[in-house]
Amino acid sequence: MVSNFLVIGLGSMGKRRIRNLQALGYKNIIGFDKRADRRDEVKEKYGITAVADFETALQHNCDAFIISLPPDIHHIYMKKAIELGIPAFIEASVVDTDFESINKDANDKNVVLAPSCTLHFHPAIKKIGEIINSNELGKVSNFLYHSGQFLPDWHTYEDVSEYYVSKKETGGGREIVPFELTWITLLLGLPKRVVGFYKNAIEIKGAEDIDDTYNLLMDYGKMIFNLSVDVVSRYATRRMVINGDKKQLYWNWDDNCIKIFDPITNEWSEITYETISAQTGYNKNITEQMYIDEMAAFISAAEGKSKFPNSLAHDHNVLKILYAVENSDNENKITVL
Repeated sequence: MVSNFLVIGLGSMGKRRIRNLQALGYKNIIGFDKRADRRDEVKEKYGITAVADFETALQHNCDAFIISLPPDIHHIYMKKAIELGIPAFIEASVVDTDFESINKDANDKNVVLAPSCTLHFHPAIKKIGEIINSNELGKVSNFLYHSGQFLPDWHTYEDVSEYYVSKKETGGGREIVPFELTWITLLLGLPKRVVGFYKNAIEIKGAEDIDDTYNLLMDYGKMIFNLSVDVVSRYATRRMVINGDKKQLYWNWDDNCIKIFDPITNEWSEITYETISAQTGYNKNITEQMYIDEMAAFISAAEGKSKFPNSLAHDHNVLKILYAVENSDNENKITVL
C-alpha cells in the first residue's frame, strides 16, 4: 500500500501534486524544497510538513516520490528513487540526461518510474481516441493541431526569468512539444519520419533566448500529423481538425465538446464532456481532474495494480522526435525515425 508521499520541489507543479493527493484522500505528504518561501507556503496552504534537506525528508519513510523539479534535474532524483527502490512520478520531460541507463536500472530493479502524460487523461483526448479507434471517421488522412499559449501567462505571480522556462534547453515552447507529443504518440504510435522548423520568433521579456515556436510534420505512412506549438499566442488555444474519408472531427478546448461533421446528413453533431473547474490563477480549460486522474493512475501502478500509460522508454522516444525536428531544421533535412 502506497500512503506516504514525498513531493520533491514545491513550485507550481509541486503544489498542484499536493492538491491532487489531498483530493484523492491522502494525508501523509512531505514536501522538500530548498526555498524557505515555498516551504512556508505549502505549510500554510496545505498543512503539510516541508523540509529543506533531502536526507531529512527520507526519514519520514516515503512510499513514493513525486518529482516536480525543473526538467534538467529530474535525472538526479530518478536515480535516487532507483537506488532506494521507491516508485516515482516525474513531471514532463524535455531533456533526456542518462535516460537509457536510468531506464535499464529501473527495469533491472523493478522500480516503477511514471513520466507524466497529463493530456492522456483529458476527457476530450480520451473521447477523441475512442472515436478514432471506432473507425467512425473512416480512413484518416491528416490531423491539424495547434497548441498555443503565452508564456508570461503561465505564472502571473512571477517573471518568466525566475524559473526554468526561460532557459533555452528547458524553454516553454520546447517543453510543450513533448507534452503534446506524449498523448499523440500514446494514441497513434511513433511516426515514421519527421520534418519541422523551430524559431525564436518574438522577444519574450525574461526569456529572450528560448525558441518559442515549433512546427512539426509527422509522417505516419498513409496519414500526416501537422502539429503547431507556440508560447506566443495571446489567447491560450488548443484546436484540432481530423479529416477522415467518412467524417470530419473538430475540437476546440473552449467549447467543452467535440464536433463531428457527417456529409450524408450535412450536419454537425456534438459530443459534450464535463470538466471540473481549474485552480485559481490557471486557464479555465486546465481542468484539475486530469491531474488528479494522472496521480491516481501512478498510485495504482506503484501498488502493482495496473500499468501506468507512459514509460521512460516511451518518454525517451518522444524526446527523440523533438530532437529530430530541431536537427531537421538545423541541417535542412527530413529525419527517418
